[in-house]
Amino acid sequence: MALLEQINNLLWGLPLIILLMGTHIYFTCRLRFPQRNLFWAIRLSLFSAEGTASAGAGAASSETTRNLSPFSALSTTLAATLGTGNIIGVSTAVALGGPGAVFWCWITGILGMATAYGECYLSVLCRQKKEDGLYVGGPMYVMKNGLHNKSLGSLYALCTLTAAFGVGCTTQSNSVTRAAALSFGISPHPAGIALAVITGAVILGGIRTIGSLCERTVPAITFLYLFGCMLLLFLYRHQLIAAVIWIMKDAFSFASLSGGVAGAGIARAMRYGIARGLFTNEAGIGTSAIAAAASHTKDPKIQAYVSMTAVFWDTVVMCLLTGLVVVCNMLYDPASTASAAETDLTAAAFSHLPYVGDAFLTISLCAFAVTTLIGWSYFGEKAAEYLGGNRSVPLYKLCYIVMIYLGAIIPMHLVWECTDLINGIMALPNLFALWALRKEIRS
Repeated sequence: MALLEQINNLLWGLPLIILLMGTHIYFTCRLRFPQRNLFWAIRLSLFSAEGTASAGAGAASSETTRNLSPFSALSTTLAATLGTGNIIGVSTAVALGGPGAVFWCWITGILGMATAYGECYLSVLCRQKKEDGLYVGGPMYVMKNGLHNKSLGSLYALCTLTAAFGVGCTTQSNSVTRAAALSFGISPHPAGIALAVITGAVILGGIRTIGSLCERTVPAITFLYLFGCMLLLFLYRHQLIAAVIWIMKDAFSFASLSGGVAGAGIARAMRYGIARGLFTNEAGIGTSAIAAAASHTKDPKIQAYVSMTAVFWDTVVMCLLTGLVVVCNMLYDPASTASAAETDLTAAAFSHLPYVGDAFLTISLCAFAVTTLIGWSYFGEKAAEYLGGNRSVPLYKLCYIVMIYLGAIIPMHLVWECTDLINGIMALPNLFALWALRKEIRS
């Protein structure tokens, strides 16, 4: 554990933070602030993406029906990103990095939309069509077909496969079983088995089943959770302004910078805020581009704009609201946060939700975790397919289902440190490819 913490402190030190934020800022400027088209992109994803993709095509082709619609690709991305990062991840970021971590997490989302745009643009541009008519893509295919470096693509695919078992699997099952144990007294073993069975039944159905389920469930549970956050912020309305001021002061404590303590505090807030922001929206890691490539959209720009909105919903909206709820509760009820573990600050805040507080958070967490397990299973499947062909996919799915159960009984702190390590390693080859092919990206 101590070794992992030392590696992560080195990995998530100033060089990687500068590289990640520098990439976000560069693509924001180079692409002429693509975030300016955010509301058009949201409207495109909800209403007109399918019509744009198939304009002039006449009757729907088999290619269109076999691949995902742009909205299904977006829903699959959101399924993989909306989860414990928005709920538990923000809690640990505040506990370990202070309230200022909320600001840096939010900034990662604002600027990260441009990076996500670039990743998804390249993924659609460099994807391949299989014999069965399905599109496959992602950073490994960008490295293979864009950089003409298959070895680097294999390295990224191996990282993605590892992340599927870690980031996408163990963090989710661990969070679900922990929440179920605290709220309902359910043992991790039966909870882990039930979670593995439910998830396995979906992922064995393939990408069309995954996309269809995500399209129906992700928007519903997202708006339900946001409604709960808004109710809490209304309850904490007298602490809201003070919470915002505290977050900003903690993020930029320049007044005491000369003493060194504040400087360390800023670095710590940035380390956990940016790390958790990257974990939840994955801008810079490139996994969302795997789902984007599965869309039947012909124009890379259209799908890139649609996929970019995932970062907005995930980090700019959900992580910000969760962070505000947590920090407001630290002012509203300091006693509840003083005795809470680092992963339980969100639970302490939601306990004040009238009548259904604990149960509401547990059900939301479980629902998000199941969709994340399903979404990430697809990312890992495409990585396994890249490395070992179609023959490796059944074995991968079996291992993934088993890991859901094993993740339910692994210590939580170990899970999160492993998650930060895997995310940091994955970001490096993806950012290299993004910079190398930056001139191919159009806005």
